[in-house]
Amino acid sequence: MTLNNGTTTPQGPIAGAARKPGYAGTLAAACGAVFVAQVANALPASLLGLFQQDLDTHGSQLTWITAAFMIAVVCFEFTFGILGDLFGRRKLVAAGTALVATGSTVAALAPTVQVLWIGTALNGLGAGAMFPGSLTAITAVTRSMRERAHAVALWSGFLSAGAAVSPLLGGMFAKVGSWRGSFWVLVALAVASMVVTLVLATESKAPEGRKFDVPGQITFAAGLILVLYGAVEGPESGWTSVPVMLALTLGICFLAGFVVVELGADSPIFDLKLFRNRAFTVSSVVAVIGMLAFLGACFAMSMWMGPVQHQDPMRVAILFLLLQGPAFLLVPAVSRLLHRVAASWLLTSGFALMAIGSLLFTRLDVTDPGLAPFVAPALLIGIGFALTVSSVTAVALNSVPPHLAGMASATTNMLRDLGFALGPVVVGAVALSNAATAFAANLAGTDLPRDQLAAARGIAEAGGPIAVNSLPPGTPGSAAHGLALDALGSGFSTAFLICGIAAALAALLTAVGMIGVRPHHSPAPSAAELSPTERDVAPQPAAE
Repeated sequence: MTLNNGTTTPQGPIAGAARKPGYAGTLAAACGAVFVAQVANALPASLLGLFQQDLDTHGSQLTWITAAFMIAVVCFEFTFGILGDLFGRRKLVAAGTALVATGSTVAALAPTVQVLWIGTALNGLGAGAMFPGSLTAITAVTRSMRERAHAVALWSGFLSAGAAVSPLLGGMFAKVGSWRGSFWVLVALAVASMVVTLVLATESKAPEGRKFDVPGQITFAAGLILVLYGAVEGPESGWTSVPVMLALTLGICFLAGFVVVELGADSPIFDLKLFRNRAFTVSSVVAVIGMLAFLGACFAMSMWMGPVQHQDPMRVAILFLLLQGPAFLLVPAVSRLLHRVAASWLLTSGFALMAIGSLLFTRLDVTDPGLAPFVAPALLIGIGFALTVSSVTAVALNSVPPHLAGMASATTNMLRDLGFALGPVVVGAVALSNAATAFAANLAGTDLPRDQLAAARGIAEAGGPIAVNSLPPGTPGSAAHGLALDALGSGFSTAFLICGIAAALAALLTAVGMIGVRPHHSPAPSAAELSPTERDVAPQPAAE
């Protein structure tokens, strides 16, 4: 029904109705912010080889460069959402961009890999604020289901574009100057995004009923960080070493405490009651496993081409376009498919493609620097990811009543990010543990001169086979370079196999676990029945 006063009917907006004040500026600021956040996330991927050479890093140290970002996002994503509701989404996004600018400055000036960790962790904190803040800012300035769907689709496009462009940015600056230059560009992008946010975006809040779950936040963050620390350091320090065992034990205890705390919390950051729903549980499990497979494969490929093969960063960036580009290019196609095909089928198909691509990666020859063998596997994984990244949320949301959609969406996003955080950690642990074992066996059976043998063994004990693989010719221990290269090839081939198995398991769980599941058709609740966060992030039907 069309009215003459510019209002909307219960069925939707009237034709030609004006948008809310600040819509265009808020949308521009949100898209710019999420683009910057995703550039910060993906930037190190093409630079791992240069970090290894310039900062003299070893295996677990390289893993931490990637893991520090996602750990910061996962640990504090929910709490940042509450901060935005309480104090304003524009302030939250601006603060996030300031953190990214600070973290990127620290990274650009980093004299050691430890300082680089601090920089990437600060970037992760900033992105953890920008992701939920920018999305809820958009929903606050949209009038209708159709307008919101279009705005979120554009936001998602900029998210994917940041992931695709970032490795090219890193590779380009590494080619013409130093990897540090790419972080300075990120500083400029973050500052520009902050200015756009403060000038153009409209402030919005939703403080009603929102409060911090401090015990839940502390136990979750402490448990996750300790467990991941143990998993990263285990391959080099030894799984039975006191620090690793202590970290794993304490981490598990904290996570168990988190479950207990959340079950009794009035306002939990992680509503465990959602897992009583079989379809939601399946979608949550496959979100973690499937995204672990995806980012694990991305990390393994960047390690293979960077610190292992020492290839040009631009070559790494080209392959990352195949991994990340389809998620941007196929947004319109996937959106249409979600209206015509059951999301569970898209999810199963996507995970199956990722499994095939990862298994094809296991056939790579570590002594062959050519790009051709990478193309088909990378493209399969990229298309698979494009099909799954939206479908996993759609499956979760279709499985719960409408009044729980907001919490379901936030929980699924966090679990997806948890999978992203686990990917590099699991892959690094598997690859480096296997490489260390293989190198020790290779070294024991070699006839290298005694001085070269002793030097190679000492360097491997300190930094693993990846350190031996990077020794300049003629230096003590460099004669074992070929043995280290073969061991690393074996280790990362095993890691690709793990990614393939994880993706195949996710496909199987989706196909079997969704049998007999039908979308929830409960009547939509009124706005008064929804919590502030649920009103902001509850999904809206896409435009026809």
